[in-house]
Amino acid sequence: MADHNENFAPNADLGGSAAHSKAQQPASTDSKPDPAQPSGSASVSSFSRDTKREASWPSVLFYIHLNILGVYGIFVLFSHTSLITCVFTFLLTLCGILGVTAGAHRLWAHRTYQATPLLRFTLMIFQTLAGQGSIYDWVRLHRLHHEKYRTVDDPYYSDKDFLHAQVFANIRKLSPKQEKLLATVDMSDLESDGIVMFQRRFYWLLYVVLFVLLPINAPLEYWGDTVQAAIFVAFSLRYLIVLNVSWLINSAHFVWGLDKSHKQSDSNMVFLVTKSYWPQYHYLLPFDYQSGEFGNYGSGCTTAFIRICAATGQATNLQTMTTEAVKRGLTMAVDSGKPIVECLKQAGAEDMCNLQREHYLQNERLH
Repeated sequence: MADHNENFAPNADLGGSAAHSKAQQPASTDSKPDPAQPSGSASVSSFSRDTKREASWPSVLFYIHLNILGVYGIFVLFSHTSLITCVFTFLLTLCGILGVTAGAHRLWAHRTYQATPLLRFTLMIFQTLAGQGSIYDWVRLHRLHHEKYRTVDDPYYSDKDFLHAQVFANIRKLSPKQEKLLATVDMSDLESDGIVMFQRRFYWLLYVVLFVLLPINAPLEYWGDTVQAAIFVAFSLRYLIVLNVSWLINSAHFVWGLDKSHKQSDSNMVFLVTKSYWPQYHYLLPFDYQSGEFGNYGSGCTTAFIRICAATGQATNLQTMTTEAVKRGLTMAVDSGKPIVECLKQAGAEDMCNLQREHYLQNERLH
Protein backbone atom coordinates (compact mmCIF):
# COMPACT_ATOMS: atom_id res chain seq x y z
CA MET A 1 0.00 0.00 0.00
CA ALA A 2 1.28 3.46 -0.82
CA ASP A 3 2.11 5.83 2.02
CA HIS A 4 -0.17 8.75 2.84
CA ASN A 5 1.37 12.16 2.27
CA GLU A 6 0.73 15.54 3.89
CA ASN A 7 0.23 17.02 0.40
CA PHE A 8 -3.31 15.65 0.51
CA ALA A 9 -4.11 17.17 3.90
CA PRO A 10 -7.02 19.63 3.71
CA ASN A 11 -4.90 22.53 4.96
CA ALA A 12 -1.76 21.65 3.03
CA ASP A 13 -0.15 24.49 1.09
CA LEU A 14 -0.29 23.49 -2.54
CA GLY A 15 1.53 26.55 -3.77
CA GLY A 16 -1.15 28.24 -5.80
CA SER A 17 -4.25 26.20 -4.99
CA ALA A 18 -5.28 28.79 -2.43
CA ALA A 19 -5.56 31.36 -5.19
CA HIS A 20 -7.75 29.00 -7.22
CA SER A 21 -9.97 28.31 -4.22
CA LYS A 22 -10.37 32.00 -3.45
CA ALA A 23 -11.34 32.64 -7.04
CA GLN A 24 -14.31 30.30 -6.59
CA GLN A 25 -15.70 32.28 -3.61
CA PRO A 26 -18.31 34.92 -4.56
CA ALA A 27 -17.34 38.49 -3.82
CA SER A 28 -19.27 40.11 -0.98
CA THR A 29 -21.43 43.02 -2.06
CA ASP A 30 -21.26 44.81 1.27
CA SER A 31 -17.59 44.29 2.04
CA LYS A 32 -15.75 47.21 3.62
CA PRO A 33 -12.78 48.83 1.90
CA ASP A 34 -9.49 47.18 2.70
CA PRO A 35 -7.51 49.58 4.89
CA ALA A 36 -4.30 48.12 3.44
CA GLN A 37 -5.19 49.44 0.01
CA PRO A 38 -3.80 52.87 -0.90
CA SER A 39 -6.17 55.84 -0.85
CA GLY A 40 -5.35 59.30 -2.19
CA SER A 41 -2.45 60.42 -4.35
CA ALA A 42 0.11 60.16 -1.53
CA SER A 43 -0.91 56.59 -0.72
CA VAL A 44 -0.89 55.63 -4.38
CA SER A 45 2.62 57.01 -4.72
CA SER A 46 3.74 55.08 -1.65
CA PHE A 47 2.10 51.91 -2.97
CA SER A 48 3.86 52.38 -6.32
CA ARG A 49 7.26 52.69 -4.63
CA ASP A 50 6.54 49.60 -2.56
CA THR A 51 5.79 47.48 -5.64
CA LYS A 52 8.27 48.92 -8.14
CA ARG A 53 11.14 46.66 -9.22
CA GLU A 54 14.48 48.19 -10.09
CA ALA A 55 16.91 46.68 -12.57
CA SER A 56 19.75 44.64 -11.12
CA TRP A 57 22.51 46.06 -13.31
CA PRO A 58 25.13 43.41 -12.46
CA SER A 59 22.58 40.77 -13.56
CA VAL A 60 21.74 42.73 -16.71
CA LEU A 61 25.39 43.09 -17.75
CA PHE A 62 26.15 39.47 -16.89
CA TYR A 63 23.18 38.22 -18.91
CA ILE A 64 24.18 40.32 -21.94
CA HIS A 65 27.76 39.05 -21.85
CA LEU A 66 26.66 35.44 -21.28
CA ASN A 67 24.42 35.56 -24.34
CA ILE A 68 27.26 36.94 -26.47
CA LEU A 69 29.74 34.32 -25.25
CA GLY A 70 27.18 31.52 -25.46
CA VAL A 71 26.19 32.34 -29.02
CA TYR A 72 29.86 32.47 -30.00
CA GLY A 73 30.17 29.08 -28.30
CA ILE A 74 27.86 27.63 -30.96
CA PHE A 75 30.44 28.55 -33.61
CA VAL A 76 33.27 27.11 -31.50
CA LEU A 77 31.23 23.94 -30.95
CA PHE A 78 31.36 23.13 -34.66
CA SER A 79 34.88 24.37 -35.36
CA HIS A 80 37.26 23.97 -32.40
CA THR A 81 35.68 21.38 -30.10
CA SER A 82 36.50 17.68 -29.77
CA LEU A 83 33.81 15.02 -29.52
CA ILE A 84 34.65 14.19 -25.91
CA THR A 85 34.17 17.83 -24.90
CA CYS A 86 30.79 17.81 -26.63
CA VAL A 87 29.75 14.70 -24.68
CA PHE A 88 31.15 16.15 -21.46
CA THR A 89 29.24 19.41 -21.97
CA PHE A 90 26.03 17.52 -22.77
CA LEU A 91 26.29 15.44 -19.58
CA LEU A 92 26.95 18.49 -17.40
CA THR A 93 24.01 20.27 -19.04
CA LEU A 94 21.70 17.30 -18.48
CA CYS A 95 22.80 16.97 -14.84
CA GLY A 96 22.23 20.68 -14.23
CA ILE A 97 18.72 20.55 -15.70
CA LEU A 98 17.83 17.44 -13.67
CA GLY A 99 19.13 19.18 -10.57
CA VAL A 100 16.57 21.94 -11.05
CA THR A 101 13.61 19.89 -12.36
CA ALA A 102 13.86 16.63 -10.39
CA GLY A 103 15.63 18.23 -7.43
CA ALA A 104 14.79 21.85 -6.63
CA HIS A 105 11.35 21.79 -8.30
CA ARG A 106 9.71 18.41 -7.82
CA LEU A 107 11.54 17.17 -4.71
CA TRP A 108 12.24 20.23 -2.57
CA ALA A 109 9.68 22.81 -3.77
CA HIS A 110 6.62 20.54 -4.06
CA ARG A 111 7.54 17.32 -2.21
CA THR A 112 6.20 15.14 -5.01
CA TYR A 113 8.33 12.24 -3.73
CA GLN A 114 10.76 11.38 -0.97
CA ALA A 115 14.44 10.69 -1.58
CA THR A 116 17.20 8.87 0.25
CA PRO A 117 20.20 10.87 1.51
CA LEU A 118 22.25 9.54 -1.41
CA LEU A 119 19.76 10.79 -3.98
CA ARG A 120 19.33 14.12 -2.20
CA PHE A 121 23.09 14.63 -2.12
CA THR A 122 23.36 13.74 -5.83
CA LEU A 123 20.56 16.15 -6.73
CA MET A 124 22.22 18.84 -4.61
CA ILE A 125 25.40 18.43 -6.68
CA PHE A 126 23.35 18.47 -9.88
CA GLN A 127 21.49 21.62 -8.80
CA THR A 128 24.82 23.33 -8.09
CA LEU A 129 25.80 22.51 -11.68
CA ALA A 130 22.84 24.62 -12.82
CA GLY A 131 24.25 27.87 -11.41
CA GLN A 132 20.82 29.01 -10.21
CA GLY A 133 21.72 29.95 -6.68
CA SER A 134 21.17 27.71 -3.67
CA ILE A 135 18.31 25.23 -3.45
CA TYR A 136 16.92 27.15 -0.48
CA ASP A 137 16.71 30.46 -2.35
CA TRP A 138 15.34 28.87 -5.53
CA VAL A 139 12.60 27.01 -3.68
CA ARG A 140 11.58 30.04 -1.64
CA LEU A 141 11.10 32.15 -4.78
CA HIS A 142 9.24 29.34 -6.54
CA ARG A 143 6.86 28.83 -3.63
CA LEU A 144 6.11 32.55 -3.62
CA HIS A 145 5.51 32.27 -7.37
CA HIS A 146 2.86 29.59 -6.77
CA GLU A 147 1.31 31.47 -3.86
CA LYS A 148 0.96 34.71 -5.84
CA TYR A 149 0.35 33.13 -9.25
CA ARG A 150 -1.35 35.52 -11.71
CA THR A 151 -1.11 38.47 -9.33
CA VAL A 152 1.11 41.57 -9.36
CA ASP A 153 3.06 40.17 -6.39
CA ASP A 154 4.35 37.17 -8.35
CA PRO A 155 8.15 37.58 -8.69
CA TYR A 156 7.94 35.90 -12.11
CA TYR A 157 5.34 38.21 -13.69
CA SER A 158 2.73 35.50 -14.31
CA ASP A 159 0.19 38.32 -14.76
CA LYS A 160 2.08 39.80 -17.72
CA ASP A 161 3.70 37.94 -20.64
CA PHE A 162 6.40 35.44 -21.53
CA LEU A 163 9.20 37.98 -21.99
CA HIS A 164 8.62 39.44 -18.54
CA ALA A 165 8.47 36.00 -16.93
CA GLN A 166 11.47 34.55 -18.78
CA VAL A 167 13.87 37.50 -18.77
CA PHE A 168 12.84 40.62 -16.89
CA ALA A 169 11.88 38.76 -13.72
CA ASN A 170 15.41 37.39 -13.45
CA ILE A 171 17.31 40.62 -14.08
CA ARG A 172 15.31 42.83 -11.74
CA LYS A 173 15.41 43.12 -7.98
CA LEU A 174 12.35 42.20 -5.97
CA SER A 175 10.13 45.04 -4.87
CA PRO A 176 10.05 45.96 -1.16
CA LYS A 177 6.63 44.31 -0.91
CA GLN A 178 7.88 41.11 -2.53
CA GLU A 179 10.84 41.04 -0.14
CA LYS A 180 8.42 41.13 2.77
CA LEU A 181 6.28 38.40 1.23
CA LEU A 182 9.36 36.29 0.58
CA ALA A 183 10.26 36.44 4.26
CA THR A 184 6.87 34.91 5.15
CA VAL A 185 7.26 31.79 2.96
CA ASP A 186 7.33 28.64 5.09
CA MET A 187 10.74 27.01 4.65
CA SER A 188 10.79 24.89 7.80
CA ASP A 189 11.00 21.63 5.83
CA LEU A 190 14.17 22.75 4.01
CA GLU A 191 15.66 24.23 7.15
CA SER A 192 15.50 20.75 8.70
CA ASP A 193 17.25 19.22 5.66
CA GLY A 194 20.97 19.05 6.42
CA ILE A 195 21.98 18.62 2.77
CA VAL A 196 20.06 21.70 1.65
CA MET A 197 21.46 23.82 4.47
CA PHE A 198 24.99 22.56 3.81
CA GLN A 199 24.72 23.69 0.21
CA ARG A 200 23.27 27.04 1.27
CA ARG A 201 26.17 27.65 3.65
CA PHE A 202 28.92 26.67 1.21
CA TYR A 203 27.16 27.52 -2.06
CA TRP A 204 29.70 29.91 -3.52
CA LEU A 205 32.59 27.57 -2.81
CA LEU A 206 30.70 24.70 -4.46
CA TYR A 207 29.75 27.03 -7.33
CA VAL A 208 33.36 27.97 -8.08
CA VAL A 209 34.66 24.40 -7.87
CA LEU A 210 31.83 22.48 -9.57
CA PHE A 211 30.26 25.03 -11.88
CA VAL A 212 33.26 27.08 -12.99
CA LEU A 213 36.55 25.23 -12.50
CA LEU A 214 35.38 21.69 -13.34
CA PRO A 215 33.98 22.39 -16.85
CA ILE A 216 36.84 24.73 -17.78
CA ASN A 217 39.72 22.70 -16.35
CA ALA A 218 38.65 19.18 -17.39
CA PRO A 219 38.88 19.66 -21.20
CA LEU A 220 42.26 21.37 -20.85
CA GLU A 221 43.78 19.08 -18.23
CA TYR A 222 42.51 15.62 -19.09
CA TRP A 223 42.14 15.44 -22.87
CA GLY A 224 43.97 18.51 -24.17
CA ASP A 225 41.15 20.37 -25.87
CA THR A 226 41.40 24.03 -26.89
CA VAL A 227 40.93 26.99 -24.57
CA GLN A 228 38.06 28.17 -26.79
CA ALA A 229 36.23 24.88 -26.33
CA ALA A 230 36.66 24.97 -22.56
CA ILE A 231 35.55 28.58 -22.05
CA PHE A 232 32.96 29.13 -24.79
CA VAL A 233 31.39 25.65 -25.02
CA ALA A 234 31.89 23.75 -21.76
CA PHE A 235 31.21 26.87 -19.69
CA SER A 236 29.44 29.69 -21.56
CA LEU A 237 27.20 27.74 -23.94
CA ARG A 238 26.33 25.21 -21.24
CA TYR A 239 25.52 27.99 -18.78
CA LEU A 240 23.31 29.76 -21.33
CA ILE A 241 21.32 26.58 -22.05
CA VAL A 242 20.86 25.55 -18.41
CA LEU A 243 20.01 29.11 -17.39
CA ASN A 244 17.22 29.52 -19.93
CA VAL A 245 15.80 26.03 -19.38
CA SER A 246 15.72 26.65 -15.64
CA TRP A 247 14.07 30.05 -16.08
CA LEU A 248 11.52 28.39 -18.36
CA ILE A 249 10.13 26.44 -15.38
CA ASN A 250 8.52 29.66 -14.13
CA SER A 251 7.42 30.94 -17.53
CA ALA A 252 6.44 27.74 -19.37
CA HIS A 253 2.74 28.29 -18.66
CA PHE A 254 2.83 31.12 -21.21
CA VAL A 255 4.14 28.75 -23.90
CA TRP A 256 2.43 25.42 -23.25
CA GLY A 257 -0.57 26.44 -21.20
CA LEU A 258 -4.10 27.00 -22.46
CA ASP A 259 -6.02 29.53 -20.44
CA LYS A 260 -9.22 31.15 -21.65
CA SER A 261 -8.47 34.31 -19.65
CA HIS A 262 -5.08 34.83 -21.32
CA LYS A 263 -5.02 35.04 -25.11
CA GLN A 264 -1.97 33.49 -26.69
CA SER A 265 0.30 36.02 -28.36
CA ASP A 266 0.85 33.78 -31.38
CA SER A 267 -1.92 31.40 -32.35
CA ASN A 268 0.36 29.67 -34.88
CA MET A 269 2.51 28.41 -32.02
CA VAL A 270 0.04 25.55 -31.61
CA PHE A 271 1.65 23.98 -34.69
CA LEU A 272 5.11 24.12 -33.10
CA VAL A 273 4.37 22.87 -29.60
CA THR A 274 1.68 20.71 -28.07
CA LYS A 275 -0.47 23.01 -26.00
CA SER A 276 -2.44 21.61 -23.09
CA TYR A 277 -3.98 22.39 -19.73
CA TRP A 278 -1.21 20.58 -17.82
CA PRO A 279 0.47 23.81 -16.66
CA GLN A 280 -2.85 24.91 -15.14
CA TYR A 281 -3.19 21.46 -13.53
CA HIS A 282 0.26 21.85 -11.98
CA TYR A 283 -0.65 25.19 -10.41
CA LEU A 284 -3.85 23.61 -9.08
CA LEU A 285 -2.26 20.43 -7.68
CA PRO A 286 1.53 20.87 -7.70
CA PHE A 287 2.38 17.70 -5.75
CA ASP A 288 1.90 15.27 -8.68
CA TYR A 289 5.34 13.93 -9.61
CA GLN A 290 4.19 13.26 -13.19
CA SER A 291 3.53 16.93 -13.97
CA GLY A 292 6.22 18.00 -16.41
CA GLU A 293 7.74 21.46 -16.32
CA PHE A 294 7.22 22.01 -20.04
CA GLY A 295 3.61 21.15 -20.81
CA ASN A 296 3.78 17.36 -20.64
CA TYR A 297 2.42 14.83 -18.19
CA GLY A 298 3.60 11.32 -17.37
CA SER A 299 6.52 11.48 -19.80
CA GLY A 300 9.80 13.25 -20.24
CA CYS A 301 13.35 12.87 -19.00
CA THR A 302 12.70 14.08 -15.45
CA THR A 303 9.72 11.79 -14.88
CA ALA A 304 11.70 8.85 -16.26
CA PHE A 305 14.61 9.74 -13.95
CA ILE A 306 12.31 9.74 -10.91
CA ARG A 307 10.83 6.38 -11.89
CA ILE A 308 14.30 4.87 -12.31
CA CYS A 309 15.25 6.18 -8.88
CA ALA A 310 12.05 4.67 -7.47
CA ALA A 311 12.80 1.32 -9.10
CA THR A 312 16.25 1.30 -7.47
CA GLY A 313 14.85 2.25 -4.07
CA GLN A 314 16.28 5.79 -4.02
CA ALA A 315 12.90 7.53 -4.41
CA THR A 316 9.79 6.57 -2.47
CA ASN A 317 6.23 7.73 -1.82
CA LEU A 318 5.68 9.10 -5.33
CA GLN A 319 2.56 11.30 -5.21
CA THR A 320 0.12 11.36 -8.12
CA MET A 321 -3.54 11.67 -9.04
CA THR A 322 -5.27 8.90 -10.97
CA THR A 323 -8.11 9.39 -13.41
CA GLU A 324 -10.61 7.83 -11.03
CA ALA A 325 -9.51 10.10 -8.17
CA VAL A 326 -10.04 13.19 -10.32
CA LYS A 327 -13.50 11.97 -11.39
CA ARG A 328 -14.51 11.34 -7.79
CA GLY A 329 -13.12 14.67 -6.69
CA LEU A 330 -14.99 16.61 -9.35
CA THR A 331 -18.21 14.73 -8.59
CA MET A 332 -17.75 15.43 -4.89
CA ALA A 333 -17.25 19.14 -5.62
CA VAL A 334 -20.47 19.30 -7.66
CA ASP A 335 -22.52 17.36 -5.09
CA SER A 336 -21.21 19.06 -1.95
CA GLY A 337 -20.46 22.55 -3.21
CA LYS A 338 -17.03 22.43 -1.57
CA PRO A 339 -13.96 23.95 -3.30
CA ILE A 340 -12.65 21.79 -6.13
CA VAL A 341 -9.10 21.65 -4.76
CA GLU A 342 -10.29 20.41 -1.37
CA CYS A 343 -12.38 17.66 -2.99
CA LEU A 344 -9.56 16.62 -5.32
CA LYS A 345 -7.16 16.35 -2.40
CA GLN A 346 -9.61 14.26 -0.41
CA ALA A 347 -10.21 11.89 -3.32
CA GLY A 348 -6.47 11.76 -4.01
CA ALA A 349 -5.68 10.85 -0.40
CA GLU A 350 -8.18 7.99 -0.52
CA ASP A 351 -6.77 6.79 -3.82
CA MET A 352 -3.13 6.91 -2.67
CA CYS A 353 -4.02 4.62 0.24
CA ASN A 354 -5.19 2.00 -2.26
CA LEU A 355 -2.38 2.28 -4.79
CA GLN A 356 0.44 -0.23 -4.80
CA ARG A 357 3.90 1.08 -3.93
CA GLU A 358 5.05 0.19 -7.45
CA HIS A 359 2.26 2.14 -9.15
CA TYR A 360 4.87 4.15 -11.08
CA LEU A 361 5.72 1.00 -13.08
CA GLN A 362 2.21 0.96 -14.53
CA ASN A 363 2.63 4.46 -15.98
CA GLU A 364 -0.84 5.44 -14.78
CA ARG A 365 -1.79 8.84 -16.13
CA LEU A 366 -4.81 11.06 -16.38
CA HIS A 367 -6.85 10.95 -19.56
